[in-house]
Amino acid sequence: MALKLYNTLTRKLEDFKPLVEGKVGMYVCGPTVYGHAHLGHAKSYISFDILCRYLRYLGYSVTYVQNITDVGHLTDDADAGEDKLAVAAKKEHKHPMALAEYYTASYFADMDKLNCLRPDISPRATGHIPEQIELVQTLIEKGYAYEVNGSVYFDVSKMKDYGKLSGRNIEEMMSGARIEVSQEKRNPADFALWKKAEANHIMQWNSPWGSGYPGWHLECSVMSMKYLGKTIDIHGGGLENQFPHHECEIAQSECANGVQFVRYWVHNNMVTVDGQKMGKSLNNFITLKQVFAGKHERLSRAYDPIAARQLVLNSHYRSPLDFSDASLTAAQSGYDRITSAVIALRKKIKSAPAENIDANVSAKLDEIKAKFEAAMNDDLNTAIALSMIFELVKLSNGLLDDNKVSAATFEAIDKMFTTLGGDVLGIVKDEYPEANAGDDELLDHLIGTLIEQRNNARKNKDFAAADAIRDKLDSFGIVFEDKPGQTVWRRK
Repeated sequence: MALKLYNTLTRKLEDFKPLVEGKVGMYVCGPTVYGHAHLGHAKSYISFDILCRYLRYLGYSVTYVQNITDVGHLTDDADAGEDKLAVAAKKEHKHPMALAEYYTASYFADMDKLNCLRPDISPRATGHIPEQIELVQTLIEKGYAYEVNGSVYFDVSKMKDYGKLSGRNIEEMMSGARIEVSQEKRNPADFALWKKAEANHIMQWNSPWGSGYPGWHLECSVMSMKYLGKTIDIHGGGLENQFPHHECEIAQSECANGVQFVRYWVHNNMVTVDGQKMGKSLNNFITLKQVFAGKHERLSRAYDPIAARQLVLNSHYRSPLDFSDASLTAAQSGYDRITSAVIALRKKIKSAPAENIDANVSAKLDEIKAKFEAAMNDDLNTAIALSMIFELVKLSNGLLDDNKVSAATFEAIDKMFTTLGGDVLGIVKDEYPEANAGDDELLDHLIGTLIEQRNNARKNKDFAAADAIRDKLDSFGIVFEDKPGQTVWRRK
């Protein structure tokens, strides 16, 4: 069974066939680095991490490009307002590039904790200004763009099928556009390729049209084409970027090159809070750092980053995920079950008899693998795939008390955990920290003392002291879980 992906462009499930056999070029719109990553970012980048991992599992050589937007993304996500980096820089009293460096490092630190693979290439918009200027010049020369007062716009009337990705009609876009904010455009739906910069604009570059900066849409076309070619296999991003961002990418790329820009458009749905999209503009977001530390009014505790990853896997990438503390708690419980099963299994291997693999277990493993692959081939149905990992948990736990089960049998189960749960889903680790019985007894005593101190501090309403104890242990990889009538601890 071939991998099927839902192609937003054709609005149907399609068998995936790359342009070059055995090789895949994948471009995903990366973050605009003006704040810490939140749960909405987690859903998007975990979803595409899964796609990349599964393509490699299938044997493809994948080049994964994910950009960093550090200029040109305006506050209304189109052509009006201020640059989001510049606005945030003013608030934090930092240079925009200093802010971009800080939040880029923060983003990658959070993605590492979520066990998202680093992209093969992470280009920055500011590092590709000459290429962006060159693309604008090409579009002007071919009659698709025009310059007005130092800004350059794409003329959407020159592209007959503009709107084919989002299904929007050009006439409707023009009639619904806010003409008052873009009077220099020929058509209200035209979009900016290059924007003139005012004298006090911090981030600007010299161009044939004067000092300015690139449009947000332009940078992704340039960077994807530079590293993956004029036609790329997969372009991913959030559903909210379908219009105008991705629509504009198609227009400028295909008009400049005369060939199809993207073969498969893949869009993930959003995280919602009380039915509303989670986002910085609505101020209803929860950062990943808050999730990991448990420091938010909507959170009852700190959560393991992989539990947050598992929460995302419980939903389909094209379906919305409504956040709740209860859903995170359930994901944490599920992750703990998987972790405990894998640790117990690996301990059992050391004492199990050296016999051949059990034929019945081998057949069961083949069945689990087949169902896992069928789910993933069906447009990355991670929820069903994850349920197969719990089938492995059930299988493994059912054999632990049987001293006749061979080491080869347990090793085969462990390999399945590592391959499907680790290599593909990213929730099973190659190694888990272990301590001997004496160390555990000592830790129980020491941490029990600290739990008592924390509970006393909370009774005395000294919450700062209680949080300090929890945070210090968290830095050492020890997490508290407050349960009815008691507090227990576990390793991350």
